[in-house]
Amino acid sequence: MIQEYQLRILPEQAASEQVLKQYIAREKGLNLDKITATRTLKRSIDARQRTILVNLSVRVYINETPADDEYLQTVYNNVEDKPQVIVVGAGPGGLFAALRLIELGLRPILVERGKSVRERKTDIALISKEHTIDPESNYSFGEGGAGAFSDGKLYTRSKKRGNVDKILNVFCQHGASTSILADAHPHIGTDKLPKVIENMRNTILACGGEVHFDTRMDALIIKDNKLEGIETNTGKTFLGPVILATGHSARDVYRWLAANNVAIEPKGLAVGIRLEHPSELIDQIQYHNQAGRGKYLPAAEYSFVTQIDGRGVYSFCMCPGGFVVPAATGPEQVVVNGMSPSNRGSKWSNAGMVVEIQPEDEEIDKWMASNGITEDDTPSVLKTLRFQEEVERQSWLQGGMKQTAPAQRMVDFTNRKLGSELPKSSYSPGLLASPLHFWLPGFISKRLSQAFIQFGRTSHGFLTNEAVLIGVETRTSSPVRIVRDKETLQHIVVKGLFPCGEGAGYAGGIVSAGIDGEHCAEAVAAFLNHAI
Repeated sequence: MIQEYQLRILPEQAASEQVLKQYIAREKGLNLDKITATRTLKRSIDARQRTILVNLSVRVYINETPADDEYLQTVYNNVEDKPQVIVVGAGPGGLFAALRLIELGLRPILVERGKSVRERKTDIALISKEHTIDPESNYSFGEGGAGAFSDGKLYTRSKKRGNVDKILNVFCQHGASTSILADAHPHIGTDKLPKVIENMRNTILACGGEVHFDTRMDALIIKDNKLEGIETNTGKTFLGPVILATGHSARDVYRWLAANNVAIEPKGLAVGIRLEHPSELIDQIQYHNQAGRGKYLPAAEYSFVTQIDGRGVYSFCMCPGGFVVPAATGPEQVVVNGMSPSNRGSKWSNAGMVVEIQPEDEEIDKWMASNGITEDDTPSVLKTLRFQEEVERQSWLQGGMKQTAPAQRMVDFTNRKLGSELPKSSYSPGLLASPLHFWLPGFISKRLSQAFIQFGRTSHGFLTNEAVLIGVETRTSSPVRIVRDKETLQHIVVKGLFPCGEGAGYAGGIVSAGIDGEHCAEAVAAFLNHAI
């Protein structure tokens, strides 16, 4: 017999299967000796009250052996002799597009400007050691995309976009822990995700697909508003319909599209800083206990959101027990992001703290003009992109013109005071004391300051000089949307071009990008009159 129960129990009861069995037997009147196994279907932590509880949905096996079906497997057949589809970009959008194409009986040709996920590690290490950035191999470019070395969080609110469970099951099939199927905020970890990505690539290759690293798309081949293929920096041309999944930092792609009259539009995004606290302090605040998380609870998470002067201010990509990492993709940039290993065990916790901006905001024009940049310097469709670039350049200047990041203690920032001493930080290239309140765009810094004061009132201890602001967080999403038809997912003019994922402006993280990748693969199949 199999029973399913909804439980609200103490963390120590949820931490051990034997203790959990004992609890279920006692509360549900079952014979403990006959409970052969339990399987957690859903798990979340309720930390709203002083007594922390764990919400569990549990399947209980009574005199039965669980089937070996913790995740649903997808069948991938050989497509070596099938019609080919070009997938540009090996981030989550591109990888899931390629796998879905195989499911549909099409042959993916995956083209990635960067290196394999294993080779990327060397180039990423050099950013901290030598303050050098390979513009083709960094935290954003290369196999796995921006998510491969910046956390691997799989939480999404975008369930209306598609099948989240399908994405999670494919990750499990390629080596991710099945705990992601149960956790309310699933997380693979930046130490585990690279191997999962390698396994996904191996599936593509084993089924007859192709993967080309160090191969940057330099141009689309368009004739009479129909896409014929792509040209690359290697001199090789690939022909076929194209799923364009180049990620939110492929600014050269946006510029090529704008210069060649391929319809794009500016898009709102969010800009701010990365805020880092001691993880012990966040644990104490979130778990209402000076002892912190204790033995049975994970590193605590938080989420803040408010409205200041008509714009949203919110936490983004919260990384408990994690690190702040250098995420620039080219020269004269300092950009930061956050990541957590699977155990979330570092001494620090961090999150992006960002302010919503829109292309129509006049404050952007005024700030750009004050820095000598006028509307004549860039096409209007690239306005928010150019704003991103200038904020990153100012961060680079304030950081000493290397990957040292400008930083300021949290209370000092709200008090508009520069302190020369900074707390220890996880950011390995180093920090340099800087008046972020002074040089950040005023419409961002003032809103951040007011929001921090609000957050400190509702969460006592959060506003503290133990926390440090690290500049700048700009790559929250694409600054551009590549316009596509809502029904066919093709570009509104160029037939055979399928803008995809976060870089095209249609996703906001690993899972939503994966979902969009699958949708684009299905749209290509329909375009080719291939049976779905």
